[in-house]
Formats: sequence, C-alpha cells, structure tokens
Amino acid sequence: MENQTATSVISARSQKRCAQVFNFGSVIAVLLMPLFPVLLIWIGLSIFVYSANIHHPNPLVRQYTQHAGYRFYGIFGGLLASMIFAGVLIPLVGDGLHLGLVLWAIAFAVVVPAGLFALLKAHKECWRDMSIETQ
Repeated sequence: MENQTATSVISARSQKRCAQVFNFGSVIAVLLMPLFPVLLIWIGLSIFVYSANIHHPNPLVRQYTQHAGYRFYGIFGGLLASMIFAGVLIPLVGDGLHLGLVLWAIAFAVVVPAGLFALLKAHKECWRDMSIETQ
C-alpha cells in the first residue's frame, strides 16, 4: 500500500476567521462577565478553540491565538485567585458587589482593548490562500 498525498487549500478568509475567533469570544465573554453562565460557556469553548487553532498550519494564526490565550487565561486565573482571597479583598473595597465590579474593570482593561486591537490587526493582515499536503 502506497502513501498517497493530496493537496488541500485553506482559504485566506478561513485563516483570518481562525485568527480572530479567540479574541472575539474573549471580548464578548468579558463584556458579558456579570452573566456568569456566558463566561462559563466561553471558558469551555475557548479550550476547544485554542487547541484547534494553536496547531494551525499558518504561524500567524497560531500567534494571534497564543496571545489571546495569554490574556484571557491569565486574567481569569487572576480572577480565580481573587475569588479565593475574597475574604481579605472585600474589606479593602467595601463589599462583594464592589469587589466584583473592580475585578470586572480589571478584566475589561486587560482583555477588551487588546482583543479589539488584535481583531482589527488581523482584519488588516494580508491573508493568502495556503496549500498543505495531507495523507
């Protein structure tokens, strides 16, 4: 039995969409952070999106996904740690509602501007169709 290879084409549009999807989902999740179920859904979906795009044949798609992942997972790791130490942090800001608002503001400041910038940057990139060999 011989190994037969075929050539597949990944469209420029598909590559751009792959580069933007993690940033888009992260921005939406942070904007809707008070709706906790939306955030939990994106955390689960983001793992799938990250693992699918981090091995993309185009290194530029991998770079956009990796940087978006650093921002999103970094800020939400910090938020998780903040929730663990909420008993210490709540007296510093007044009450639980104020702590939630402070944490939301921090997440917003880290994820949203950088995510929107990355979306615009990916939109302006010169994407080209890409041929890859498959077996």
